[in-house]
Amino acid sequence: MSYPENVLLHIDGKWRPSASGKTIPVINPANEGILGHVAHADVADLDEALAAVGKGFAIWSKTAAFDRYKLMRNAADLVRQRANEIARIMTAEQGKALVEAQMETLSAADLIDWFAEEGRRTYGRSIPARAANIGQVSYKEPIGPVAAFTPWNFPIGQVVRKLSAALASGCSIIVKAAEDTPGSPAELIRAFVDAGIPAGVINLVYGNPAQISGHLVPHQTVRTISFTGSTAVGKQLAALCGQHMKRSTMELGGHAPVIVLKDAPVQQAAELMARSKYRNAGQVCVSPTRFLIEEDIYDEFVDRFSSVAKTIKVGDGLVEGTVMGPVVNERRLQSVSTLVQEAVQSGAKLVTGGKRIGNSGYFYEPTVLSNAPVSARIMNDEPFGPVALMMPVSGLDAALDEANRLDYGLGAFGFTRSAESAAKMSRNIRSGMLSINHFGLALPEVPFGGINDSGYGTEGGADALEAYLNTKFVTHMQIE
Repeated sequence: MSYPENVLLHIDGKWRPSASGKTIPVINPANEGILGHVAHADVADLDEALAAVGKGFAIWSKTAAFDRYKLMRNAADLVRQRANEIARIMTAEQGKALVEAQMETLSAADLIDWFAEEGRRTYGRSIPARAANIGQVSYKEPIGPVAAFTPWNFPIGQVVRKLSAALASGCSIIVKAAEDTPGSPAELIRAFVDAGIPAGVINLVYGNPAQISGHLVPHQTVRTISFTGSTAVGKQLAALCGQHMKRSTMELGGHAPVIVLKDAPVQQAAELMARSKYRNAGQVCVSPTRFLIEEDIYDEFVDRFSSVAKTIKVGDGLVEGTVMGPVVNERRLQSVSTLVQEAVQSGAKLVTGGKRIGNSGYFYEPTVLSNAPVSARIMNDEPFGPVALMMPVSGLDAALDEANRLDYGLGAFGFTRSAESAAKMSRNIRSGMLSINHFGLALPEVPFGGINDSGYGTEGGADALEAYLNTKFVTHMQIE
């Protein structure tokens, strides 16, 4: 499967260009060449998608949970069958190493399966009444059509969470996917369409993000919003949802702390976190970023981590052996470069990396900074790139203070052999997710979401379906 010349909208069961014919070029981040073009939806297209998603909801919400389950399982099987071809499209448009794109695609199939199963278990409950002739029950109903807004860093992984939870709950959906990476989410949705999902249940658009959100969020057809992206945009959309009493799920930015205590397995922790840091060129919302290392082991940890960073092969993700590809676009390259330069100017030590690689493609060296002052912008703004920040701390209390200094609260990590220290981290780190002594986040069956400026709600585990369900209470008195 080569990259499509034209990535189309999917509205009311049809793949088609925008009504205006307008398109946006899709750039290969490895060489800056044009891969193809994606259709740019305007208001006329959005209105058609809104009409379609309303019609789709009327059909899908009345489809039995078991039948929804079977169609979703069919879609998962198609994703697996097409995984290699879909992954090549993803790598071409997003840049990540092909092996990562393959893992993302296969993981998406597992996630579809899990939500399909969980959708059969949206149980209500019987509530004991105060009188013998009264029955009290609550049950779950799909909330209505969904508008989902997804980013480019996991073009399938972010879409599939929202799409699968919505469909499993009986909701129809409009997906607004990223213009930088349109081809792979289109192929994900094609698998659902080919599996037999009725027309109108799934709709896909691309275009101007502000125009699309400004049109979809307030519209009376849409009943809930799911957004993954920056904290700044998330706050704007949450405020807009509030104006219209729309429920929303927000998975926003992070600046994940990593606490490494002196009793930790230093070599193993350094190697694991280095591989995790540079996955997807650091463009991961839960990417380990602020390393808070106890002073006794600081030099050892930084040395080992940096030695791994130096061995990472950077290049075109489609070339065999590549471990880290480019960042997604010129804006991201410039942002990371500027943050690193400012940090060095403010007193941080550049341990390794810190430069663009070549002058074709958006490649940046795996970078390690040591002792950046907390006033440096990179210590406060999510770098979202291949940069690790090393900071010595006197002990666990100091590490906790720094971990909780920012208003972010998405992912966090800790390494210790002490059960007492692990328990103290669990109690005191303010974060929606915490992984101790391993990387255990983002499995289908576990919660995935943050607190504070990292958003609210979850897109993993059984609780993820609650965002797409209303609870209805019915009480009935038997008249003799």
